Amino acid sequence: MRKKKLPKKFTFIDLFAGIGGFRIALESYDGKCVFSSDWDKHSQAVYKENFGEMPVGDITKISAKDIPPHNVLCAGFPCQAFSISGKQKGFEDTRGTLFFDVARIVKYHKPEILFLENVKNFAKHDGGKTLEVVLSTLKDIGYNVFHKVLNASHYGAPQSRQRVYFVGFRNDLGVKDFDFPNPSFEQIRLKDILQPNSKAEKHFIKRDDIKINGNARKLKKDIFGNYPSSPIQIGTINKGGQGERIYSPEGHAITLSAYGGGVASKTGAYLVNGVVRKLTPYECSQVMGFPKDFKIPTTDGQAYKLFGNSVVVPVLKKVFGEVINKLN
Repeated sequence: MRKKKLPKKFTFIDLFAGIGGFRIALESYDGKCVFSSDWDKHSQAVYKENFGEMPVGDITKISAKDIPPHNVLCAGFPCQAFSISGKQKGFEDTRGTLFFDVARIVKYHKPEILFLENVKNFAKHDGGKTLEVVLSTLKDIGYNVFHKVLNASHYGAPQSRQRVYFVGFRNDLGVKDFDFPNPSFEQIRLKDILQPNSKAEKHFIKRDDIKINGNARKLKKDIFGNYPSSPIQIGTINKGGQGERIYSPEGHAITLSAYGGGVASKTGAYLVNGVVRKLTPYECSQVMGFPKDFKIPTTDGQAYKLFGNSVVVPVLKKVFGEVINKLN
């Protein structure tokens, strides 16, 4: 079977688009977005501000024929359990879930490439049945799908964030194997993207129960003289529970989260030039690898949620670079 190539000026659609991480990554390879969708009004507002278009709303109400043809389908689809009950009906088993809408669009348009992202524990979700149905469904539609968990810390982003990435090749492309990118281990630190404390004053944490341990002054480097590409905890707030741990900016940020409690919820706390504080929304954008001029026209609380739900741009770029290398 003759292997085909992805057009140099390829088109893509951005499903469950959030604030546009997939779009930024694929536009860096000259891709053109021809359709975007997200139901969240705050995501829509940020997306429109940065890309000049408003994503359409509820994808469950959009007919596949109303979506333009495209070469690549991108989706950071929500993780939901599928009620398969041992029936193994593939496509039919996905009904009632948002993945069904990804599948029906794939089935109708048959794009060359599928590019999906989900949480690390997706493979274990619902006892592994969720992953099983997703892979079997896409196989039945006509795709060879590969997946792997990658940590953003290993691919140029100063944040420990493990996510599972899926790449699907339409069968006629003749792709029988695919290697995800090797870790690049760029020596980037959280401190490299931080703003001055003068721009983060409202995010200062002033408490009487802050404790900084000795590691704050004697952080260990590896044999190459570098600090670890991971978060380095150096203290606690209160009892040190979730959202109550303090980290060094010499390491990486913890995983940004859309939810969670504690005084440093969603971003974690960091000792920055003698001040314990959360990250600013701009700093969140940078640990996710968004452009420096990315606009965030929303409240801080909404910004934390949007970035916590978003995708890491440098990882997407590196994975898609391997897709292009494989085809071209």
